[in-house]
Amino acid sequence: MGVITRFWIFLVVISSIAGYSQEEEIPWSVDFRLKWSDFRGQARENSRIAAVTASGISYRFSSVERDGYYEVKYEVSTFFYPEKSWYQPQKCDDLVLSHEQLHFDIAEIFSRKMRRTIDNTQFTENVKAEINAIYRKTIEELEVFQDRYDTETNYSMNRAAQLRWNKEIKEALKL
Repeated sequence: MGVITRFWIFLVVISSIAGYSQEEEIPWSVDFRLKWSDFRGQARENSRIAAVTASGISYRFSSVERDGYYEVKYEVSTFFYPEKSWYQPQKCDDLVLSHEQLHFDIAEIFSRKMRRTIDNTQFTENVKAEINAIYRKTIEELEVFQDRYDTETNYSMNRAAQLRWNKEIKEALKL
């Protein structure tokens, strides 16, 4: 099919003092699968790119010090951004859609990784910087993983590799 898909990671950092974004967000859910109608952004005409998935990880937290220990309450979420995601219908099929879904699913895998890291971290009075560092490291690893995914699947054009990744990510998420 000779098409290319791309993903965007929107780094949406929501700390305990920041506000929420006003743009539409679809939270990741085990029961939600992307449909082409979810891709509402303006497609780039004459682009070799078939589709773009805009997804990202956000977090917010609060902390309290008790007897020298810092207790952190947090929320880490994965979102899809319909208005920033787009596709060219003439270049897309179900396999390309599964490729785009996996970009969203991979972001959720890294959200889970960030949650585990936070759960296993002993925080100090520098909790804000420490959580931000965990987030930055998670995003860096996510970007490398997403690039590897696109390379190995050749942006969904390598059908066998795409089907293998579909299976591996489904197993990783226990879907």
